[in-house]
Amino acid sequence: MNRNIFLKDKKKNLTPNKSKIKKTIPIIVTLMIGLLFINANAQNKLTLSQAINTGLANKKNITASKLDKTISKLQTQALNRKYWPQVSAEYNYLYNPILQTSILPLGLFNPTNYAPNATKSVQFGTKWTQSAGLTLNQPLLDLTIKRNIGEAKLKEQLAILSQELSEYELAYSIAQTYIDIGLQDSKIKAAIADTNRTYVSYTLLKNKFEEKRLLKSDLNKSKVNHNNAVQQLSDETAQLVEDKLYLLFLMGEQNIEKSDFEIDTNFVLNSTFTKFEDLPLYNQLPDIQKFEFQSKLTTLQAGSEKAKHLPTISFKGFIGANQFSNTFTPAAANSWFGLSYVGLDAKFPLLFGENTSNKIQQLKLQSKQYYLQKEDKILQYTKEALTAKLRIDNIKKQLKTQQENILLNSESISIYQARVLEGQESASTLNLEEASLQILEANYETNKKQLWVYWINYLKNSGQLSILWR
Repeated sequence: MNRNIFLKDKKKNLTPNKSKIKKTIPIIVTLMIGLLFINANAQNKLTLSQAINTGLANKKNITASKLDKTISKLQTQALNRKYWPQVSAEYNYLYNPILQTSILPLGLFNPTNYAPNATKSVQFGTKWTQSAGLTLNQPLLDLTIKRNIGEAKLKEQLAILSQELSEYELAYSIAQTYIDIGLQDSKIKAAIADTNRTYVSYTLLKNKFEEKRLLKSDLNKSKVNHNNAVQQLSDETAQLVEDKLYLLFLMGEQNIEKSDFEIDTNFVLNSTFTKFEDLPLYNQLPDIQKFEFQSKLTTLQAGSEKAKHLPTISFKGFIGANQFSNTFTPAAANSWFGLSYVGLDAKFPLLFGENTSNKIQQLKLQSKQYYLQKEDKILQYTKEALTAKLRIDNIKKQLKTQQENILLNSESISIYQARVLEGQESASTLNLEEASLQILEANYETNKKQLWVYWINYLKNSGQLSILWR
């Protein structure tokens, strides 16, 4: 937008006084311009894609989310090993100060010499016993393992989606801040032009005041307009520094010296806001996918509860030896006796001590809850995306009108400056036009920022935000 304060067709008619005014722009404005642009060529250019990818690589909460994904993957691998053979080595060396006593029915063993009900107490065993061996257990049928592995895989997917959701939100914040910096840069350039223009108007009126041809109140109004422009320039410059520091924080950069970067202004200034699909991609939104997987997980958990009632079958085997001795002789010869067995181990659950049916019903209701929450979230995203798109169309029309009004108002101020210098216009009119232009420009910059906000919101709510960095 051409923000020249003098009409091109008036340049040849500038009076010496007016030429002098052009050369007396305040030193503070010149210094600010120099500080802002003297090292522009030396700055590193940072694109939006680079900013987002740097943030995704460096931000601590994203790194923590990646660890959650790794943890879930390890848990899944651990469950898979439950199908593997389980082998354990066992060793015992026991001292028995009191041997076990058993009752023998002597009458049954020797009815000739003893009465039928005759019994005798006998101690069995030795004071010292050793046992050593290997036990093997191989699961053959256990549906709970299969269900647990299925749950672990879904939890792994949920961890991935949680990471993607964190990345999505971080990318949204970085995009907002990046665009704020671009808009802030353009606002600073506009503030510089405003400062120059209001100073020219103030100098014109100051000369007339010194010539006793102007009321002090009109000069004061002009000074107020110029002071407001200078303060606005200072505020916008401070805001730019703050935005850059915040972007560094979002990118996970701890070195403040890296704030000396330049963004891709072409991206901010030349965008036509058509870089999106009209058909929303809701299924690509991480939280929508998260609801789907949570619903599947609770359904699978309900199946796991049912699987608790099913039988389990495993193959078991043991091989080892025992030693019996009444003295402490661990290595005595001919004192070890071998032992081994193999077989099937089947278990049929009967009672659990809990109400499984209520647990299953609870999980089914939770699954339905997740489904309903997903549908409600899609409706919310649809509303937000459509609203953003309507506001984009409306605000683009407003900006076009405001841009034309600013051009016309700037042209009028140039005319008023020339007429005031020639004594053909009052100072109050010029002051009013200056104040009016400042309001127009403020509204224009506000709407320009809102346009970007609506565009970013549309991308976020329609599942298309990833086009900014992928």
